[in-house]
Amino acid sequence: MKPKVIAVVGPTASGKTNLAVKIARKYNGEIISCDSRQVYRGLDEGTAKITAAEMNGITHHLLDICDIDTVYTATDFKRDATIAVADSTTRGKLPIVTGGTFFYLDQLRGTASSAPVPPNQKLRQILEEKLTTELYTELKAKDPTRAASIDPHNKRRLVRSLEIIAAIGNVPETQRKKIDSPYDFLVIGITTEKDVLRERFKARAEVWLTGPFQAEVETLLANGTTRARLQEIGFEYRIMLDYIDRKLTDEAFIQTNIEKNWQYAKQQKTWLKRDENIVWEEAGEQAKIFAHIEHFLSWFYSLFPLHWASQTNCNIFSAYSFDNKTEYLQPSTKNVSWTAFAIQE
Repeated sequence: MKPKVIAVVGPTASGKTNLAVKIARKYNGEIISCDSRQVYRGLDEGTAKITAAEMNGITHHLLDICDIDTVYTATDFKRDATIAVADSTTRGKLPIVTGGTFFYLDQLRGTASSAPVPPNQKLRQILEEKLTTELYTELKAKDPTRAASIDPHNKRRLVRSLEIIAAIGNVPETQRKKIDSPYDFLVIGITTEKDVLRERFKARAEVWLTGPFQAEVETLLANGTTRARLQEIGFEYRIMLDYIDRKLTDEAFIQTNIEKNWQYAKQQKTWLKRDENIVWEEAGEQAKIFAHIEHFLSWFYSLFPLHWASQTNCNIFSAYSFDNKTEYLQPSTKNVSWTAFAIQE
């Protein structure tokens, strides 16, 4: 039987992190972060990295695992996440993957692949000497499609794109594929209204103005992180640098963050819409979300499609309770005897 893994996805500020922690507490799980920036030590406020208090005692993997000047790729994530999943399942824990870098998740699920182009160190050295604007201009000339979808300030991604183009002519569009994945995945998508998201973006920016984010950026600069590196990390850091340089007022800082976050959220929604296997629910519909999970964890999952069970609202479990736990019976895959696993209430 393949290891069962749950993923929680949704646009930025939709409540993925909070929901993942609740799922982990209820179903004896551990969380595997799927975020291309939260792997870096020192990037806390600007990446909305979960705090120790917010973890609520739940083990989190792949946070703060490398320095900011390290290049961490989707291939690195797939390797590290595979190890984390194995570690969790070996100890009887349910792996729960969540974060905003959905390409990383697709890599782990086996539904997307990276371009099969090895690093070209000689070319990289040449490209690294160029300005970001020069790299972006070159990319637009060679592959307008890729240029339209990339962050023009992210030098490392620009260099990688030009490296791929030099090898195979263009950057292949990411296409979903079906393979025999080593995992059995349930992917839960969180839906949140636009106005709610924008209010959350505003609240986050207002907190940043109270000092912690500015202090984080100033500390990074003082410790040797270059402005260029911070600018390629993400728009939040570019906006804060402009604020520190007094190019933005408080009001402009808040509004710029709202608009940039909304643009990012729309891009995330577009990415997720391609995946017909995502089970969508509103963040507040926890009973429905837990019902999906309990069905997924039961042996009935292999007999009845998930959407059939949710539409009929039937009670598909044989269960009994004791000591605040519910024991769900499932047949062994090796013989006809019954085995049981516990789900914490």
